[in-house]
Amino acid sequence: MSDFEMLVKIENPLTFTKVIEIISELVSEVRMNFNEFGMSITAIDPANVAMVGFRIPKSSFSQFETGDEVIGVNLDNLKKIMKRTNSGSSVILKKRENLLDIEIQDRIKRKFSLNLIDIENEEIDFEEKTSRMMFSSKVELNSSDFIDSIEDCIVVADACSFIIEEGKFIIEAKEMNSARAEFSDEALISGENCKSRYSLEYLSKFTKASKLCDKTKISLANNHPLRIDFKINAIELSFILAPRVETED
Repeated sequence: MSDFEMLVKIENPLTFTKVIEIISELVSEVRMNFNEFGMSITAIDPANVAMVGFRIPKSSFSQFETGDEVIGVNLDNLKKIMKRTNSGSSVILKKRENLLDIEIQDRIKRKFSLNLIDIENEEIDFEEKTSRMMFSSKVELNSSDFIDSIEDCIVVADACSFIIEEGKFIIEAKEMNSARAEFSDEALISGENCKSRYSLEYLSKFTKASKLCDKTKISLANNHPLRIDFKINAIELSFILAPRVETED
């Protein structure tokens, strides 16, 4: 490597751009980790309610010249630059000293530079952090059905319950008004009966990732954090959401 410490190239960066947009709704600054396996981001939102894990394997890059590198970036700035790409563009990310050079190659070659930043909070590993979480039940359903169900709930409430009951998966919101979606044959459901309540503000952000893939995978347990997994080709995006504990009147 000559004047740069890291060089990676992404072809057709549309998915990468959309994922960066989704993560930027949760956190404003992240560490991007590069190593022999690829690139990953793990971040916890400022309210400590949600965590995101994003992984791109090395094989998904058309060029990958880097050792172990950790770079701190402002996601709003990165998002604005990535939105300047087209579906047929290729993007080169180069680190040199305290800068991230972003080169967009399509009909013309365009170049941006981002100042790298120091991230204050501790570094976390998504797999290590989630390995201790015990989920009793799993659901896999069509992403479009999941999106519809969450959007139905948003019409009537600010939180909804995910329920596994006798082989059925139910998404239900009840306040003054109510909404309910029930899945049986339309989803793969396994595990025991359970119920947990979650914030719709966060779930509506996560459903933006559902638009990028056909299936949404959900792992849950009784009054327990929720895990939602998306696989977009080889790219993996996962969210953990803390349950909303209600006080009984």
